[in-house]
Amino acid sequence: MSAGENAEVSNRAMLAKAEVLIEALPYMRRYAGRTFVVKYGGHAMGDPEAARDFAHDIVLLKAVGINPVVVHGGGPQIGAMLKKLGVESTFIDGLRVTDKATAEVAEMVLSGAINKELVGWIASAGGKALGISGKDGGLVTATKVSRTTKDPDSNIEQAIDLGFVGEPSHVDTTILETAVKAGMIPVVAPIGAGEDGHTYNINADTMAGAIAAALGAARLFLLTDVPGVLDKDKALLTDLRPSDVENLKADGTIHGGMIPKLETCVHAVEAGCEAAVVLDGRVPHAMLLEIFTSKGAGTLIRAG
Repeated sequence: MSAGENAEVSNRAMLAKAEVLIEALPYMRRYAGRTFVVKYGGHAMGDPEAARDFAHDIVLLKAVGINPVVVHGGGPQIGAMLKKLGVESTFIDGLRVTDKATAEVAEMVLSGAINKELVGWIASAGGKALGISGKDGGLVTATKVSRTTKDPDSNIEQAIDLGFVGEPSHVDTTILETAVKAGMIPVVAPIGAGEDGHTYNINADTMAGAIAAALGAARLFLLTDVPGVLDKDKALLTDLRPSDVENLKADGTIHGGMIPKLETCVHAVEAGCEAAVVLDGRVPHAMLLEIFTSKGAGTLIRAG
């Protein structure tokens, strides 16, 4: 390839980059000063390269005037630590029973190792992150989760005790707003304190949804290990309303672990978040593609 041809290729590449920035500009203006709540977990948490990409994406959002708040999970890491420490886990209907020993390990892993590792990734990408849990500053008050199961013999509903598993009953956003005003990126571990004085482990999706609603966030992002919500032909559904979600649940299109994720999205948008997005956290920069391009990259759920 001649020098002239090399220069032409280089110019085309530069032009393509400029066009990407031009396409992104209206979205930057639209979301400047707004809050995005991002639930981070799944595949990306175990992949250093994906974690590095995620941290750079979060820092970029902050740099263009968007205020990201990160809520992270850590189920597999908790399981690994419990095994390492020899703490036996009991499951009921696929749900881990969180006794006192398990709750202590969960808090250690979530508020300690995972939270601070993510803070470190964001710092390496040039951002200022503040690692907290729902216990800090009274951010999240939790109540004990109650669940029921059917007895296989009598078919009678029976209450089951999952131990120290909670769900948000109140969110006080003061500590988040203070951190954001100081130019920091809050990174939140899904642990909350109950009015009974106990510490509760909270599902990270549920935690993120409650925080997004309380902040009136422009977007709630749930990063998953699937492209989004797929129809029965495995095609991506890009735009849904709460009524669509109910219909898709009724006909079996949505099933398994996607049901609670979408229920979280619906609750968030009905409680004050403008829209929620389920997208594939395994795809590099998927969140940026969703935010700053007209095509998007996942399934958006909004009220209406």
